[in-house]
Amino acid sequence: MHILDSLHTIWMSTGLVNFTGGEIAMIAVGLLLIWLAIKKGFEPLLLIPIGFGCILANIPVADIAGSGFLGLIYGFGVKTGLFPLLIFMGVGAMTDFAPMIANPKTALLGAAAQFGIFTTVLGALFLTKYCGFDFSINDAASIGIIGGADGPTAIFLASRLSPDLLGAIAVAAYSYMALVPIIQPPIMRMFTSKAERSIEMKQLRHVSKREKILFPIVILILCTLLLPDATPLIGMLMFGNLLKECGVVERLSKTAQNELINIVTILLGLTVGSKLAADKFLKIETIGILLLGLVAFSIGTASGVLLAKLMNKVSKEKINPLIGAAGVSAVPMAARVVNKVGLEENPQNFMLMHAMGPNVSGVIGSAVAAGVLLALCS
Repeated sequence: MHILDSLHTIWMSTGLVNFTGGEIAMIAVGLLLIWLAIKKGFEPLLLIPIGFGCILANIPVADIAGSGFLGLIYGFGVKTGLFPLLIFMGVGAMTDFAPMIANPKTALLGAAAQFGIFTTVLGALFLTKYCGFDFSINDAASIGIIGGADGPTAIFLASRLSPDLLGAIAVAAYSYMALVPIIQPPIMRMFTSKAERSIEMKQLRHVSKREKILFPIVILILCTLLLPDATPLIGMLMFGNLLKECGVVERLSKTAQNELINIVTILLGLTVGSKLAADKFLKIETIGILLLGLVAFSIGTASGVLLAKLMNKVSKEKINPLIGAAGVSAVPMAARVVNKVGLEENPQNFMLMHAMGPNVSGVIGSAVAAGVLLALCS
């Protein structure tokens, strides 16, 4: 009997006995994310760790995402907001703000693209009031930030305001970033004519090294004075950029751009995936998050294009309204999509550097929007 009891105990501790239908479904979701990353090339640097973390989180009995190692990493790096901040430092070290400095009015396009964020906040509250969803104001703010197409910002805000929704929000944010080449072109064509898409823009002026060094310092000072809640994100972004542009700490700049951001990306992806446990993800609210995220991203794209068209009405120097779509902060993918659509209409119309202006402005804009939402919800 003692042997039979031991065998029974072992049997009851196996996954074969303890797996639930929800856990099996979520493991399938994790495998799907990995397949999309490998086969389709959709944000592989993050979808592979997220997908694998999802699988680990749904293994019964092991409790890897709770008291296990992923739970410990989550508490250290995501719950505290540390990992997104380190990612922002790396992004800053890889970003060239020269296109925006050379043509400052393109910064307005990056700001316009954030309109989708605040529209979607209202949309989430509407679903709560009239459609049976259960989103608090904090949840609505966390969902809305998906419209900025900035994964680290979405994770940073959700970890502060709605940690239970972090997995769904992160997957939605990175999924729509990966789908930029599919989602954006139809919206861009819908709101522009062939003639507008063919507009050629003048070559950008040269930006001096002094301007590049002063830019992150000035932006940080302005952020500190006007919106302190956005300082963590903006501060790390500008610190990383200063490392790049000052020219005297090349080792630190390269570390921020490569080793550090790569290590944090692995840990961030795994821990975000660990929040895709069946009991947290398989809810009606997840469908609402995915739909609202798509709406936010689409409105952000359209808003940038429409503001560019409006600017052409009041400005002598015309800009191609397609670059407004790059105002979402999916750097540099959105700028590449703008360039591709422009070349389809005019093979001589190279807009990549012009589109990078609103694109990098969108990174700042999404961080500012997160600061505003934090201030409103705190």
